[in-house]
Amino acid sequence: MAALGGLSGDKLALTRGGHLLFRDLSFEISAGETLSVEGPNGAGKTSLLRSIAGFLELRAGTLTLHTAAGVTVCDPEERAQFIVWLGHQDGIKPQLTPAENLSFFARYYGHGDMEQAIDRLGLHRVRDLPVQYLSAGQKKRVSFARLTLIGRPLWLLDEPLSSLDAAGRTLAAELIAQHCEGGGTVIAATHEPLGVPCRHLQLGSA
Repeated sequence: MAALGGLSGDKLALTRGGHLLFRDLSFEISAGETLSVEGPNGAGKTSLLRSIAGFLELRAGTLTLHTAAGVTVCDPEERAQFIVWLGHQDGIKPQLTPAENLSFFARYYGHGDMEQAIDRLGLHRVRDLPVQYLSAGQKKRVSFARLTLIGRPLWLLDEPLSSLDAAGRTLAAELIAQHCEGGGTVIAATHEPLGVPCRHLQLGSA
């Protein structure tokens, strides 16, 4: 995993469809930390994550990624090399099985072991069943397994606990904590407590 020092946002502003979501938004997060982005629907939580990922262009402000080696990265394309995304679209091909999907990511990124990921996420019973037949919670587990195989330091998670049962939420919290303990960083847009120590960034008004 590439070493990350941290990420900062300075006086960020973002609009969608001519509507100002937020302005003068600043934050800072270091390696090994989790940032919980909170706020009502429409406050811009997902849009903030998408701007960090480079999917949306900011109206104003600067996002700066700091590597552990002291290199400053401001270009969105360069920043994307440090990022992996988990959103409402699970990033998994529905016609393939969990084993086939995860085998691809393990081979392509050369990080992690597919069998260990299947075991860690409790996917043994469905490993050879096409993903299109899995429940929403099982698909979310496959998506978390994908994160562990990509090996990038900054996880951007959009409502990571949605569709998960109690056991799945506990497992998600364990994976987030393990990622941070290994020097990774997590930024999550969420309506729910993540179950791990984290910093909080509030958008909009409750």
